[in-house]
Amino acid sequence: MITGKDIVLYFSLKYSGNWDKIYEAIRKKETFDYESYIKLKSFLKSQYLTILDDNYPKIFHHIHKPPFVIYYYGNIELLNSSNKLTVVGSRLCSNYGKEMTTQIIEELIKEGIVIVSGMAKGIDYYAHKASLIKDNSTIAVLGSGIDLCYPKQNKDIYEIIKSKHLVISEYPNETIPQKEYFPHRNRLLAALGDAIFVPEAKLCSGTSITINIALNLGKDIFCLPHPINSDNANNRLIRDGAILVEKSSDILEELK
Repeated sequence: MITGKDIVLYFSLKYSGNWDKIYEAIRKKETFDYESYIKLKSFLKSQYLTILDDNYPKIFHHIHKPPFVIYYYGNIELLNSSNKLTVVGSRLCSNYGKEMTTQIIEELIKEGIVIVSGMAKGIDYYAHKASLIKDNSTIAVLGSGIDLCYPKQNKDIYEIIKSKHLVISEYPNETIPQKEYFPHRNRLLAALGDAIFVPEAKLCSGTSITINIALNLGKDIFCLPHPINSDNANNRLIRDGAILVEKSSDILEELK
């Protein structure tokens, strides 16, 4: 018997996780090809969760364009864990950003905080890396197919998170990322964390997308201060109401 979950998964696989195409296929009641479905499903290596499943994260129902399918490797229960902190920031971070990210994350994980990030270069990488030092739980949200490590230089942490923690994506298999997939991915990052921590962000960067979505969801924003002559958005965010972070306890007090 064909179920609604089968239909959702079929169109997600057929259209490589493209939300708009999946939506149109469902809206127009596009034909469900059972043989094609079985063939497409045979190539699927990861596990998956559909929007119709009981354990689909409730927070995703409250965001724009909730994923029809979440593909994953690892412990899916981490999505429902308490005390999650999303860490986002510059791909081309400074040594100060790198060092402070590592220092603060290492202190936070001692208190059981689950780190969520996008496994990009820079701040994301160091946030995940600091979590893995103590084997703390961390969640990576990809903007590429679940089986495609992007960027390639993050393969080391990708394999560890995949096997011991949690990697998720709304794109199946080795779907090559499109430019719009990364800002689209940011809505999941904003939703998953109880709050957002920005160690370092450039002006006019993708980080602002995550922050705006998080604010609409009622999340707190934490920022590290930076020298006034540096090219970053942090001081402006603090001026506009973000919580200034000088030490890990500044975040812990609010989260707990």
